Amino acid sequence: MIAMNKHYGELQDSYLFYHIGQKVKAYEKEHPGVPLYRMGIGDVTLPLCSQVIRALHEAVDDQAVKERFHGYMPECGAPFLREVIAGHYGKRGVALSQKEVFISSGASDELGDLLDLFGRESTALVLEPAYPAYVDASILAGRNVLHLASGRENGFLPEPEKGLKADLIYLCSPNNPTGAVFSRNQLQSWVNYANQTGALILFDAAYEAFIEEPGLPRSIFELDGAKTCAIEICSLSKTAGFTGTRLGYTIIPKALEREGMNLNAMWVRNRTTKTNGVSYILQKGGAAVFTPEGQKEIQENIGVYKKNAKVLMKVFDQVGLWYCGGKNAPYLWLECPKGMKSWEFFDYLLREIQVIGTPGAGFGSCGEGYFRFSTFGSPEDTVEAARRLEKLLE
Repeated sequence: MIAMNKHYGELQDSYLFYHIGQKVKAYEKEHPGVPLYRMGIGDVTLPLCSQVIRALHEAVDDQAVKERFHGYMPECGAPFLREVIAGHYGKRGVALSQKEVFISSGASDELGDLLDLFGRESTALVLEPAYPAYVDASILAGRNVLHLASGRENGFLPEPEKGLKADLIYLCSPNNPTGAVFSRNQLQSWVNYANQTGALILFDAAYEAFIEEPGLPRSIFELDGAKTCAIEICSLSKTAGFTGTRLGYTIIPKALEREGMNLNAMWVRNRTTKTNGVSYILQKGGAAVFTPEGQKEIQENIGVYKKNAKVLMKVFDQVGLWYCGGKNAPYLWLECPKGMKSWEFFDYLLREIQVIGTPGAGFGSCGEGYFRFSTFGSPEDTVEAARRLEKLLE
């Protein structure tokens, strides 16, 4: 009889966003036609920018012409896209070879696939509250998972503790769910720890485009020594509205080695074995993001989401709720009022004002008593949700 992956039995009963979806469906069934204001799942609401749409149409047309037709693409990514991404980093002072850039179908896929590079005996460290996929992907891959709690006392930005032992370290900045962003010194402490202990950082930079405060690092490779201890995973989902289009990229420096093995070369071997690359059409659309015109347009869209954040922040300030995030991230992380538990507050908002957020308990035990709002909703829905929140919580 075939042996099954018993680690599936170690997962929590239901994935966070599936459980939210079930609660919302039940409410809709009982209250047909009642409008809901969704600020839970971090899905974008603005369409792809015109530069991307134009490039996608051109790529589709290419596929209809024999001389411009593209079949299989290079498994690690088209050189034209790898080059423009390396150039994008170069403008921010991070020197990369295009061969250190790998094109993916999105950050979520890559975060799980990268575990192929490490032995099953490796231990993964997750800084909580955390994106649930870090924990679930590690469990499915048979890894032992350690949890480093954070809280209001350290701004949800923990630093390495004395005696900490971990092989893989998941870091996310700007953070999902808290919206907190590591300072240069705070992130440097993790880079130093990894280099001193031989650990490796999986740095999730999916929200780096939302950083507006000068001096905050947008890439881990801005830090001294990061190229010998870190892999950076990026996404165009929130940066450029590619949630339904699926495109991302991963940076693996050629200097990154462990136990005499080069991780860049290993990832080339992995991709050429397990994938056939990302489609030409999507990569052409992705390349348009990095043109001057594309950068201008996506910043305009990001500006809309930042304005949504300000609308919500104003309400939380007025009613006296503690929160972090919002300024440099598309998420707001607030302390539930009146000592409410996370799911209790979720049910309260849904029942009383039809506003949907995400219970903090779904991001780990130290998220209990906190709540996440996404700023990716439409401006109209955000204004109405803010009005209802203010009236309910004042």
